[in-house]
Amino acid sequence: MSGYRLASGGLVDRARPVGFRFDGQEVAAFAGDTVASALIASGRRVVGRSFKYHRPRGILTAGSEEPGGLVSVLEGAQRTPNVRATMQEVFDGLEVASQNRWPALGLDLLAINDLLHPFLGAGFYYKTFMWPRKFWEGLYEPLIRRAAGLGALSRRHDEGVYEKAFAFCDLLVIGAGPAGLAAALAGRAGGGGCDPRR
Repeated sequence: MSGYRLASGGLVDRARPVGFRFDGQEVAAFAGDTVASALIASGRRVVGRSFKYHRPRGILTAGSEEPGGLVSVLEGAQRTPNVRATMQEVFDGLEVASQNRWPALGLDLLAINDLLHPFLGAGFYYKTFMWPRKFWEGLYEPLIRRAAGLGALSRRHDEGVYEKAFAFCDLLVIGAGPAGLAAALAGRAGGGGCDPRR
């Protein structure tokens, strides 16, 4: 382990090493590590590339609010994109890939967008690439989406097994703001059996 890992503390069990792969390379980790904490501990600072200009992006936060540390989790032929590295716990055999780079994270040829940023203002393609009209759907839009997209799906059937719940109700109110309370009160008045205090 590198000098980026604390000697003690946290939810990491330093007695149980775990190995996983990031962009095809083995990364040492411990049970309880997230992909983000293991990558940081191994000295990796760049996790992905920014959406439009392909600027290097690392881990900024410690939880579900992480804006830039998005990765793809690979399971056989299945690919789950846009998983927050701060939320994905590592386990033996985990395969993770960085996103929004081509051909590789360290050498992203689409980073040329960063050099062209003075010419790529917000919404530039909605005005620039409208002529000839037939080129928009067939050429311009697919290229722009590919260059500025995030993770891609594998387009294969998901073979994973998930917990299921078949829960039904007559009225479901989500939120306890003014509108939610008003909806719960109206449902209770209509015989819905809602309790607005819960």
